[in-house]
Amino acid sequence: MNFFKKLFNPDKKEEPIEPFDNTEDLSLDQLFVQNFIQRNGKFLYCTSLEEVTINLCNIVQENTWNRVVCLDHDLIKLIKTVPVTISDTLSNDIPFFVDCEHLIAENGSILFSSNQLKDYKISELSENFIVYATTSQLVRTKGESLTGIRTHYQGNIPSNISAIKNYNPNIADRDSVSLGNTNAKNLYLLLFEDL
Repeated sequence: MNFFKKLFNPDKKEEPIEPFDNTEDLSLDQLFVQNFIQRNGKFLYCTSLEEVTINLCNIVQENTWNRVVCLDHDLIKLIKTVPVTISDTLSNDIPFFVDCEHLIAENGSILFSSNQLKDYKISELSENFIVYATTSQLVRTKGESLTGIRTHYQGNIPSNISAIKNYNPNIADRDSVSLGNTNAKNLYLLLFEDL
């Protein structure tokens, strides 16, 4: 992803990146980043798993969290070196460390399924999310993300497919059709470059 290398490579002196007026001209990664940040998302770009762990540690320390909920065995391997207690019991008080299905560029949202959330609705989970994702999970539209799920799981499609697209719980979601039921989360995205 050339855009991320330009944005996060401190060794090269290049002109600053200008805001984009025409989203049709943006690459997939640029479009996602622009929409994600506009919705108050916080992301940390990582080029190695060591950077993922360091950034995860910084997030935990910055927020003075001493416990994190993690249900994924692969993610537990990443968080083991972070000075935090790992819980497998979901709680509204404890941040949730999770992976996702896709990152949707058209609106900067993050798509989850029952593989990550089990039988819980996003609104029932902690206000604080830390999401681990890879650049290969970027898709342009919601339709592409659903096609990707159908292709990946072939015949065993997960249930409970939903997205987070508002990353400030203090701002009401204008698109929400269910009053008082919001998917807004204080969300950190650890985005790992895998392409």
